[in-house]
Amino acid sequence: MGTLTYGTGQEITLDDRTLSHLQIAMGLKLRRQEGFFFSWNETDTDTERRCAIWIDPGIPLVFRYDGTASAPVNRNWLEQLTQSSNSARGLHLLPEEAAIA
Repeated sequence: MGTLTYGTGQEITLDDRTLSHLQIAMGLKLRRQEGFFFSWNETDTDTERRCAIWIDPGIPLVFRYDGTASAPVNRNWLEQLTQSSNSARGLHLLPEEAAIA
């Protein structure tokens, strides 16, 4: 499991494959100096909740991977992530399986 660290303390634990797709999708927005909301579902024991943060180009963003190998890119998944990042709701992390359907 890798970690996405935003700013000085917000840490989100994700598998490396998901993290690599988010890095590409977020990088496309940040390269254009565009801020956006990023939302994901988080599960703690019996509770599932949706979380959201505002991603701003001026705030540090660190992608820390558990392994060293790069995952192959699923273009359909990446396209859906990128499309959602351009919506008013912002980039919503959907599971890779949802991109196949």
